[in-house]
Amino acid sequence: MKLHLSRPPDAAADADHAAVFERSDIRRLRRDLALALRAAEHHGLSEGVCNHFSMLLPDGSDRFLINPRGLYWSEIGEQDIVMVDGKGAKLAGRHEVEPTAMFIHAAVHRIARKACVLHTHMPYSTALTVTQVRVLDTTLSQNAMRFHGRVAVDGRYNGLALDEREGERIATALEGADVAFLANHGVIVCGERIDYAYDDLYYLERACQVQMIAAASGLPLAPVDPALTAQVAAQIQGERAQSTLFFESLRRLLPER
Repeated sequence: MKLHLSRPPDAAADADHAAVFERSDIRRLRRDLALALRAAEHHGLSEGVCNHFSMLLPDGSDRFLINPRGLYWSEIGEQDIVMVDGKGAKLAGRHEVEPTAMFIHAAVHRIARKACVLHTHMPYSTALTVTQVRVLDTTLSQNAMRFHGRVAVDGRYNGLALDEREGERIATALEGADVAFLANHGVIVCGERIDYAYDDLYYLERACQVQMIAAASGLPLAPVDPALTAQVAAQIQGERAQSTLFFESLRRLLPER
């Protein structure tokens, strides 16, 4: 599939997209996506003005919300979020979108059928992707156990995602998982909701941090039995209210823009 970053004008379609963009439920998603971006900068998970967060519209279409090109994440507010379609065309919003964002996120939404897609180069998670191990060991720490059975590895680095084939290759590598470690690149964290996905993103980096610090100590690592690991993973997935409480605390901590 070829992405089209521009499209011919269509007054009726433009009016429909504008109306959808300003709907109360979509504005709430825009606020939440902007909050997740500001929180990621607050927690040290961002990288300059790069990387991308997106959220599929809950209407069965291929339209999704995504952060704009060129803004530092701490300055992003509801009004800065952009709406695009699965072909890469901007439908609403005052900013442009980075091409690599479109190629990766359009493919993950379409092929992997993920609602919320968070892509970062956060340091400890990315550090693991440049080792031969490539990926988090989900049997090591309690934070890591929440990802047991939910992680995939794309073991092939293939350069910048500047065409649809690379985006589709990355999306296919997810193989239904919620988290993908992209070799020599970074991570993708997916979820059905923004608060769930952001909670996973935060704890993924914390788990990778613990693993990297423990490995650097040179001391022998002590993994937990996989059966117990799976039990803990199920317990954490059953406590998703904690994810919402965390996200709402961030809403109080980080002012709206």
